[in-house]
Amino acid sequence: MALKLYNTLTRKKAEFEPIDPKNVRMYVCGPTVYDYAHIGNARPVIVFDVLFRLLRYIFGSEHVTYVRNITDVDDKINARAARDFPDLPLNAAIRKVTEATEKQFHEDIAALGVLEPTFEPRATEYIRRDDGAESMVSLIETLVRRGNAYVAEDHVLFDVASMPDYGRLSNRSLDEMEAGARVEVAPYKKGPMDFVLWKPSKPGEPAWPSPCGIATPGRPGWHIECSAMAGALLGPVFDIHGGGIDLTFPHHENEIAQSRCAHGTTAMANVWMHNGFLQVEGEKMSKSLGNFVTINELLRQCAGDVIRLNMLQTHYRQPIDWTQKGMLSSQLQLLTWTDFVCDWVATGGGGTGEVDRELIDALSDDLNTPLAITRLHQLFHLSKAGEIPVENFVASAHFLGFRNLAKPGFFHPHIMGNVFDSGPQVTADDQRVFLRFRSAIANSNIEDSMVARTAASLAGFTLSINDAGVLFVGNLTSAEFNEMGTQEITEDRIKSLIEIRKAARKAKNFEEGDRVRKYLAERNIALKDTKNKETGEIETTWEVAR
Repeated sequence: MALKLYNTLTRKKAEFEPIDPKNVRMYVCGPTVYDYAHIGNARPVIVFDVLFRLLRYIFGSEHVTYVRNITDVDDKINARAARDFPDLPLNAAIRKVTEATEKQFHEDIAALGVLEPTFEPRATEYIRRDDGAESMVSLIETLVRRGNAYVAEDHVLFDVASMPDYGRLSNRSLDEMEAGARVEVAPYKKGPMDFVLWKPSKPGEPAWPSPCGIATPGRPGWHIECSAMAGALLGPVFDIHGGGIDLTFPHHENEIAQSRCAHGTTAMANVWMHNGFLQVEGEKMSKSLGNFVTINELLRQCAGDVIRLNMLQTHYRQPIDWTQKGMLSSQLQLLTWTDFVCDWVATGGGGTGEVDRELIDALSDDLNTPLAITRLHQLFHLSKAGEIPVENFVASAHFLGFRNLAKPGFFHPHIMGNVFDSGPQVTADDQRVFLRFRSAIANSNIEDSMVARTAASLAGFTLSINDAGVLFVGNLTSAEFNEMGTQEITEDRIKSLIEIRKAARKAKNFEEGDRVRKYLAERNIALKDTKNKETGEIETTWEVAR
């Protein structure tokens, strides 16, 4: 099947025809490094990683160039630096913030199984260039010279009226945008929609020599950054530009305007791709609602492959509802696959397989990852039944970014917390999912406490099977609890029990937490709770009682 992609610019799905098959070029907007990347930021990282893999498969790895930028000059960075390091000069504080945040971003997304892009430019590297490459300053001066931008009160602004088809990407006329936009009101603007290409820096802020003979040092606007980096590394017109749907307007619309007018082209990128919004448990993610989830936080609960699988089960253009129940189901699936692959390896399995053609065809239809995951399920059952080589299932899973299926126990320690709400909302489907999960754990060589930890994560609920079927009942019985005592008390086991207690206390199941403390005390293990002064969270340490 030929590769077909949906183009936001044309609002159609069409066969992808690269400008140069020997150098397929893609640019994706990367993070602004002022804080931990949240789970919404992970979506374009994973989505366009899959596209990068597919392009490399079709055209050859040496014939694909992928650029994902780092924005390291921004008002949010300045504010974070001033807040966190008030005793440092602002530039030094900014450097500490951006270096630490960028390092954390790379660690977090590496755990999600993404490939490194071909280039990852930092915005500050492309403000001015000494090597003749395109830069923000050179673009701005070209726009002024061509009459598409103007200087006003130490600012340089893009003259939106100079581009007749501005608004084509977001499918809105200039009148519509002016009526509905929140734009900065400034007396020096020619038009209300004109946007900043360059602005003067405030005292203490990062500053560079300004373009166009402006005496006051300044810094670039946000939109010009991506135009300069994309132009310098991919050329005036390239194949694919990607990012989240929230960037369509104004960021991508303004990128197009700047790049086209500066280069005198009819396009910046031939195909524009946007992933849909992400909600958490049915609500928009926000710090005020308390449902703001970072990649780093999730990685403390589960392996990155779980996040990746959960993400790919929704088509990239559709909105996604991020739920703990979905995470649990994804973890169960990976646990099942891993147990099978590990058993196969243990009995002498190995070798290089072939990526399944039907899976490639699914991805070639506008990155239909739900269909690709369905095919991966089919390949698992076919390989388990001996109808296809197991190597082919493993190769296909690896192609989608699941690299850890041959690692014994890799997914077992990552038990999700607070998976379901207790109470009458728990459905029969919820019960079956947890029953399968508990059975998978119980039937593999894992300590019994893992089953108990999973139960604790369900806010004190466990499962009982009777003639009526599978039912949720109350807290662990004494017999069930004491079953945890069948193994030797080791350091790892103590840590597991502390996690069980932590989950129970978080669910306000203090009776269960006290039982864990008593259980350990009877084995001469004393627990000590202290409050972390920075986070406010209760931290538990242990020692052998004397």
